[in-house]
Order: sequence, then structure tokens, then C-alpha cells
Amino acid sequence: MTDVIPAPRAAAGSPDRAVPLDRGTTLWAAEGTGGTERWLRGTLGAALGLPLAPGAEDDPDSVRLRLDDTLEPEAYRLAAVPGRGVEIRGGSPAGVFWGAQTLRQLLGPDAFRRAPVRPDAAHAVPAGVIEDAPRFRWRGLMLDVARHFMPKDGVLRYLDLMAAHKLNVLHFHLTDDQGWRVEIKRCPRLTEVGSWRARTRFGHRASPLWDDKPHGGHYTQDDIREIVAYAAERHIAVVPEIDVPGHSQAAIAAYPELGNTDVVDTSALTVWDDWGVNPNVLAPTDATLRFYEGVFEELLELFPADAVASTGSAGFAAFSSFFHIGGDECPKEQWRASPAAQTRIAELGLADEDALQSWFIGHFDAWLAARGRRMIGWDEILEGGLASGAAVSSWRGYAGGIAAARAGHDVVMCPEQQVYLDHRQAPGEDEPVPIGYVRTLEDVYRFEPVPPELDEAQARHVLGTQANVWTEVMEDQARVDYQVFPRLAAFAEVAWSALPAPAERDFADFGRRMTAHYGRLDALGVGYRPPTGPRPWQRRPGVLGRPLEGPPPSR
Repeated sequence: MTDVIPAPRAAAGSPDRAVPLDRGTTLWAAEGTGGTERWLRGTLGAALGLPLAPGAEDDPDSVRLRLDDTLEPEAYRLAAVPGRGVEIRGGSPAGVFWGAQTLRQLLGPDAFRRAPVRPDAAHAVPAGVIEDAPRFRWRGLMLDVARHFMPKDGVLRYLDLMAAHKLNVLHFHLTDDQGWRVEIKRCPRLTEVGSWRARTRFGHRASPLWDDKPHGGHYTQDDIREIVAYAAERHIAVVPEIDVPGHSQAAIAAYPELGNTDVVDTSALTVWDDWGVNPNVLAPTDATLRFYEGVFEELLELFPADAVASTGSAGFAAFSSFFHIGGDECPKEQWRASPAAQTRIAELGLADEDALQSWFIGHFDAWLAARGRRMIGWDEILEGGLASGAAVSSWRGYAGGIAAARAGHDVVMCPEQQVYLDHRQAPGEDEPVPIGYVRTLEDVYRFEPVPPELDEAQARHVLGTQANVWTEVMEDQARVDYQVFPRLAAFAEVAWSALPAPAERDFADFGRRMTAHYGRLDALGVGYRPPTGPRPWQRRPGVLGRPLEGPPPSR
């Protein structure tokens, strides 16, 4: 029982004994565990060719699911006892579900397929007991579908991959300069115009290469409802991000009046086809505020605050109440040059453009709070003063998160130097489109989300951590898989397991367990980076990246 990823808190087994699972094995589910019952029958049963027919509570050849209020909300206890079957107890439906994910791992790679490859094979669970619970409540993955669109089926696939690694928050980056990806019925041009660009730079912005075919796509509102429901069945909260007031050229291209029309001809703007920080930002007008309030009203219905709570997972359901408004990388040059923006600064009695951004962000903090939602934004929302009640995604290192936690604000730690999975995985010339610092599998495994500068009370404001996947140089699913895996497995262990200090972590043991885990990823069809380096078809010779020299800041 020692190959599980992420590592459980405690595991004790009998190596020479096992509990068979065969066509006679039944499945009994107590009230409140029906979601996991359906998942086991539809996923594990389909993979192994087992009907897992409904059975009795006292059936000795069964898998039994129970709730146990003596356990923490996401904790579980899995016991496999010869002659008594397998029992999974969870502190909530989520805990039962995470226990089922562990059961799947114990059954080997075949359990990760969609249909049986060895219909007559014997299947067994090693005898023993696993007791487990997560370290952090927020265990997230940020998926950027704005730079390169990921079709709905790809998003559903990544939700399954998240669930397999016990991650429970999808931060869904839906808009940027390069594309608007969600249908807004009252503003149809956001997708009619804003979801497509004429061409795309291939590689980093220094690359001379272009893909001259149009790129785009968006999710209908029913697509979003499906994604949110699919995530909720897997006890994953979906936190949408609509980036304001920067990273907004796609929206301005669709509705030019949103831009600073007194300093730039916004009617000539198109959806951006390049990468980097774009100077075209939203105008700080009442009309802009009303426009985005209308957008947000539709989105709040698509991303309901009780999406996870409805599954009975109240222990962490609060995360589905979060709404991410970006707030990062907002250049102030247009506001400095804009008479309208300067008049607004004077009317509001603000000190400068940083304070104007803080006012803009603060407006939506109050607007969301009035509707029972919580705003979260990138650490730039600290500039000009942090909005009351806001939480911070700390991406520019640890400093923003430290400042926010010390001020009493909740924090999700996702420093780019540590857990940006678009960063290259090795220094070799074969690495495709090398971006940023070298962040190896071991580097990610030694990431520590809680800075030592925080005292105990401040550290409680660290809700958890997330890995971020920015897709400028990830043009398709194969590229996303390569950048994300296997490092997401290491990140998942950091987010879930009670690991020692980074220098004391047993990476050799993790590597041993990864040997088994690669088989699971293979069965799932994940195009990960092999430990020996990229396969020939994973390379991108001649495509310029943006490698950063020297060691990244670390802890």
C-alpha cells in the first residue's frame, strides 16, 4: 500500500494478503455517498469489467461506503480486510470520494482505463488500512484557456486528472487579450468577435514564427453548466476568472467603448495575436462598470456559490463562492494620458493611477460581496491598497501573500518561481519552447506554500496552494500534458500530504512511487515528460522561448 500519490498520512498493510475484487463483488453505499457509488460503478467498474452490483451492508465480498463524522471533512479511512471486503469511511462525501481515488490506485494501472484490457484478469486490493486527510483545503490548478482554447472535452478530462490527484479547485482563466471564452447572452460580440484571433505567434514573443490560421473557440453557457456540474460530482470547485482592468483587449475589440477612447482609436483594435503585457486597458468609467456588472450577473448564475455544497461537501464548499477578477499587469500609461481618467481620479479624490485601480477593484469587491460572493485577485490588487474582504493569489513570489496574510487577508500561494508549470522542466536544448526558470520534478516536490516569515495566526490565512498553467506556448492538449505532467503529481503531494520541511523530503521515495504512477498516467493517455527527457515528437526545434538565467528564488 506504499505506491499511493499523494502520500497518505498513515498506511499499514499485510504484504502477503489481499482482498479480491471480482464479478461477484458488490457495492453498498450509505446515505450521502451516492456520488462516489456512481463514480465507482461507472469508472472503476467500467475499467475492470466489474458490475459492482448493489449489495447488502453485511456482505463480506463487497466495497462499502460510509460517512463518519468523527473524521475531518475531507479525511477518509480505507480498510481492506480479507473475508470482510473493503470499507471506505469519509468525514464527508468528499472524503469518501478521495478514498475511492486511493482504492483505484491500489488496483493498478488497469483501473485507470475506460474499458477492460484483460477481462479475465484477477483484481485485488492489498490488505491493510490507510488513514488520510489533506494538509490544505485549497488544492488548485489554474488552467488558462484564453491564450489557447481548450475544448470542453479537454476541460472535463483535466477535471478527471485533478480528481485522480485529489486536487479540488479549478481556477478557470476565461478571458485575456488573446481571447474571450465564455458566452454572455447580453453581450454577444464578446464571443462573436472576442473569441477569435486572425493568427497566433508560435513560441515566445521574440519568435519570428507565426501560425497564420485563425484560432479561437468559446464555451456556451450550457457548456459551463456541464463543466461546473461535472466538477461538483468530483468535489472540485470551479473559480472563474474574468481579468480586469488589464488583459482586456479581446473585450475592447468586441466593444470599443470599453477602452480609453480619448487616447487610442479602440475601433481599430482586434483580438491580440501576440504575447506579453498589453497596454490597452479598460476605461475607468461608469459605463465600463455597468457593462461588467451585467457580465458578472450572468456568470454568477453559471458558477453558483453552492455548486459543491449541493454535493454535501460543506467542509470546503466556500471555495465555489469565490470569483476571480484578475487585477494583474495593468499598465497605467493610457490612464496617465487620458483626460477622462485624470478627471475621474480628481473627482474621486484619489492619489494616483494605482489608487484608481484599487478603486476599480474595490467596486467589484463590494458588488460581489453584496451578492454573497468573495473576490479573489492576483497580488497586484495590493497596489493602491487592498480591497476589503479580498483574497490574494500570490504569483510574484511570496511577498504579496506575506503582506496580505499579515493584513488579515486569505491567500492562495502560487509563486511563479515555484509552481508555474509553463516554466521549463530541464536546462537541456531539447526542452520544447523553453520558458522561465528550470523547475524540475524535484524542485516542485520541494516547494513549500507557507512562508516561514508568517507566524501561526498569519499562516492560517494561507488557504492553500495552486499550480498555474499559462498556455501561450501550449497550442494543444499534447503540449499542456507535457508541461503539466509529471510535475502536477509532485505538486499534488505538496498540497495534500503532511510533508516535512523541503530539505528533508524523501524525493527518492517519491521517485519510486512515481515509477508506479507513470503506469497510471500511461493508462489515462497523459503525454507527460518522461524522466529521460522529451520524446522526439515532444520537441520544438527552432521555436524561441524565454529562458531565464540563474537559479530561481527558492526556499
